[in-house]
Formats: sequence, C-alpha cells, structure tokens
Amino acid sequence: MKRPYCGPAGAAVLAVALTAALGGCKRTEPPAAPPPKAASAAPAAPAAWKRPPIIDFHSHLSVDGLQRIGTIMDQAGLAKVINLSGGSGRQDALQQRMAKELSDQLPGKIVNFATPWWRGCCDAAWAERESQGLKDAVERYGFAGLKISKGLGLGHTDQSDQLVAPDDLRLSRLWQTAAELAIPVCIHVADPRAFWWPLSQQNERWDELGVHPYWAYGPVSEALLATFPEQAQEMVRQRPKVASWSGLLQQAERLYRAHPQTLFVAVHFGNAAEDLDYVDGLLTRNANVDIDIAARVGEFGRHPPEKVRAFFEKWQDRVLFGTDIGISAESLMLGSNGAVEPTMADVLPFYQAHFAYLEGHGRAIAHPSPIQGRWTVDAIGLSPGVLDKLYSRNAQALLDRVALKKRLALVRPSTAPLGLADDATPPWAKAP
Repeated sequence: MKRPYCGPAGAAVLAVALTAALGGCKRTEPPAAPPPKAASAAPAAPAAWKRPPIIDFHSHLSVDGLQRIGTIMDQAGLAKVINLSGGSGRQDALQQRMAKELSDQLPGKIVNFATPWWRGCCDAAWAERESQGLKDAVERYGFAGLKISKGLGLGHTDQSDQLVAPDDLRLSRLWQTAAELAIPVCIHVADPRAFWWPLSQQNERWDELGVHPYWAYGPVSEALLATFPEQAQEMVRQRPKVASWSGLLQQAERLYRAHPQTLFVAVHFGNAAEDLDYVDGLLTRNANVDIDIAARVGEFGRHPPEKVRAFFEKWQDRVLFGTDIGISAESLMLGSNGAVEPTMADVLPFYQAHFAYLEGHGRAIAHPSPIQGRWTVDAIGLSPGVLDKLYSRNAQALLDRVALKKRLALVRPSTAPLGLADDATPPWAKAP
C-alpha cells in the first residue's frame, strides 16, 4: 500500500492546486507565535542605487490566483515570478496547460517549471514518460525548468514501496534530459535540521511542527501525539523511515557530481542554511550548483552578519532571490504556513522584511517568516552590485538557455571528498 504523504513535499507534488501547501492539516488550539518586531523597509544602500525590478525565483502559483498575483507583483516590485508548481504531463498535461493559461494572462511575468508525476516510479517506462513530458513542457508550453520537491528522499516510493533517494540511478534519464534542454533543476532535499530533533514544545520549530507534526522526522511521545487531531496522528504513525539529515545532503551531492552538465539550484539556501561553511564547500566543490534564499533568511540570518555578507560577496554570481510564496484565490503561504492564515495585508511586509535584511544594517530585526523560529536577525547591508545580481541578473542568466549551456560546458566533474561523512551528524546538526 502506498503511504499517504502530506506537508511541503505533498504540496509540490500537487503542483498548481497547492492544496496541501496552502491549506495543510490544521490543529485546534495551536500555540500562538509572538508578534515580531517591525522591520524597516528603508534600504541602506547609497542613494544613487535603486532597487531593480525583482525576479522571485521560488513561488507556487495557482491559476485561480491571477488577480492576487498581479497585485502582489505590483506592490512588491516584482518583474517576474518563477512558478515552481507548473505540474506534470499527466492527464493530457492538464496541469501544464493550466499553468500556461496563467502565464499567458501576465505575459513575460510568470515563468513555469515542470514537476514530475511520481506514480509508477522508477522503471524504464516511467523514465521515458517523464523525460518526454519534460520535453513537451519546454517545447510546447514554454516551461523553463524542472522542480523536484523534497518528496524525493522523504516520501516518494517506487513500485516496491521503497523510498527513492535523490541519487537513485533510475532517475538519471530525467537529469540528462534537463541537461540536453539546457534548463535548471530546482531541487529541495531534506528540511531544517530541527525537523529531525524530538518533537516537543522545546523544539525551536514548534510553531510549525506543533501545527504540522507530520512534517517532523524525529521521535514523538505517545502522550504528545494524543493531543493532535486523529488525522494528524495517523499521518505521523505512517511516516516512512527516512535517511538522516546529513545523509540526505550527501545523497544530493552525489547527484550533483554525477551530472555535471545539469544545473541544479539547491533551493532553501542549499538545503543547509544552518551552516555557511557547509554551503560554501558545496558551491566550491560543485560548479553546477547554485542556491536560492527562499524561506531560509531566518536560518542563515542567525550567523554573524559579517560572515553572511562575506558569503554573499564571494558567491554573488550563484545566489538567487526567492521567497517560497504560495498564492491562490483563497490561500496564501509566506515561506511557511501554520494555524493562522496570512492575509494580503501581510504580503508587502513579508517582502519588506527581505529587503530590510539584505539591504539594511538594522540589528535584532524580524526575519520574513517568524513562524519558522522565535528569534531575530541582523541585516547584512549588501553592496548595490551584489543586490543587482541577487534580485535579477543571476535569474536572467539561468533562464537564458544558450548562456546556461555555455556555462555548463566548462564544468568538470568534482573529485573532492563529499562535505559530510556517510550518515554522520555534525555537531551543529544535533539536537540541543
């Protein structure tokens, strides 16, 4: 029997509808998150610099959210949004045709990425079907990339009901097709390290996990489990046994180096925002890997601002602006979602919190998604040149298939040791 799967990975699989991502399974009487300190939106860059029209490289859009999407883009100064929920080729490419319909309503402003249909994974017929579906998405519907949700490694199973790992050789055809098409692959692997810690009110991500306990992979007591709704309890009990947090990161890195002519965007700050040194090493070892900052400002923002600023300066050509915003007619997701649904009034402050962190010099300011952690961050005041690349130019380069193909032609397979030992959990990834 296939396991039910809900949460962020399920949301990406459901693609255009965003039903799980924007709704989820809510708990009665959720814990209340404290109100964050207001973050100033005033940039600290020189007066001569003007923020360019922004490309949000990480969004999830529904075709019924057209009016909201246009309003949000105007308010936040977005020139383009990358919709990572473009859908698969199943049912005569219904999802992809709907995504194209959405992008056609805002010409030049919405770029769709395809998502695989994992049912039937991972035999030769599946590989052929998904490879052809990706080609059709690009050549018939104008899609510009591929999105892989964290369900790969955490939820998707093969026909023997075994979890499929990111570096599974049966998926090679898909990565090769992306290379042939010269399109980027946005890939989400694992989750924040605290999702592997014991589930309790002491877990630093309790405001999220207390509403969505099935997002967690660590142990949970029967006494605590009994406090959740029955559906949530059942989903927790049916969670598959997954690899360790660091084990998943290593599987992902083996994938990157096995396909040097495929450009991977390791979303959520390389899937390891807790450790700048690891992500620095990841980019050093793998020239075919870029990262985005989506839904992780609160994580990497806990590092000293000088260290974070130096990271962005060093890797200024390989970091993309993204937020993980989800937009439908009736629901919003601002980096994450909990028991209290955000409203349109929350969207502009959400973007302004990003700008305040990246452009300003404020101390102890709110990060964009306080539900992801009850702490503040110190702004990093990036230079205008770095901001221009982060907000727009790096994204434009990845969407230019000719330029991307030229870049990848220079990449050589990495022979450096992996950043983490097999299934080792480094000190910074252990529960306190």
